[in-house]
Amino acid sequence: MATVTDGRVGAGRAGMLVERNYRSSRRTWPVIVSGFFEPVFFLFAMGVGIGTLVGDVELADGTAVPYVVFVAPALLAASAMNGAVFDSTINVFFKLKYARLYDSVLATPLGPRDVAVAEIGWALLRGVVYSTAFLLVAALAGAVTSPWALLAVPAATLIGWAFASLGMAATTYMRTWADFDYVNLAILPMFLFSATFFPLQTYPPALQGVVQATPLYHGVAMVRELMLGRVGPGLLVHVAVLAALGVLGTWWTARRIEGLLLR
Repeated sequence: MATVTDGRVGAGRAGMLVERNYRSSRRTWPVIVSGFFEPVFFLFAMGVGIGTLVGDVELADGTAVPYVVFVAPALLAASAMNGAVFDSTINVFFKLKYARLYDSVLATPLGPRDVAVAEIGWALLRGVVYSTAFLLVAALAGAVTSPWALLAVPAATLIGWAFASLGMAATTYMRTWADFDYVNLAILPMFLFSATFFPLQTYPPALQGVVQATPLYHGVAMVRELMLGRVGPGLLVHVAVLAALGVLGTWWTARRIEGLLLR
């Protein structure tokens, strides 16, 4: 048996586990597809429906944009987050605690850190698929106004990486299904209050700093700037924050998975 436990990660080895997840997902594709519809429903309900009542939204620099154009980038970022979090939490918990899949994986040349990279990568891919499909729907709804919007897909990849790695790291501490209430407790407020549906300047000054400290805010702000064609140095701050969270989450997950599987 050639179990890898020296801390090195092989892209080919991790890719085999990603392929296994893909083959397994083909039997549950309706569940995966269903995750795409929630942000689409929000887009048409909030952006197109309520947007006709709200009218234009004034940004921080005084520029006014239609509400559907304002909210669509936020929903795209949230779509990447939701897709990544779902796979890196509930699915990983089931494989780790009940299916005992990773115990079998260690009987192959894959090591614990390969497992961490593969599962984060798979969750990231799911988030990217959701985001790409959502961008197409947003374009059809007239919510895409700049060719820079094409960069929203790699931006969503970065968002997916940050949330997938942190989500999987948190999952390694879960003991029962009830613990996932804490995940929802973190995700739902971020979805509602990360400048998703309202501009940051509409929040009380005391809360604006709290909003800006959330990971999803940086994702929303980054994707919104790209889809509005407002590309500038400020984007680098959002990229740096999300990349740092992705690196931290991946390292943290790898250490936790290694400790759990080899103890």
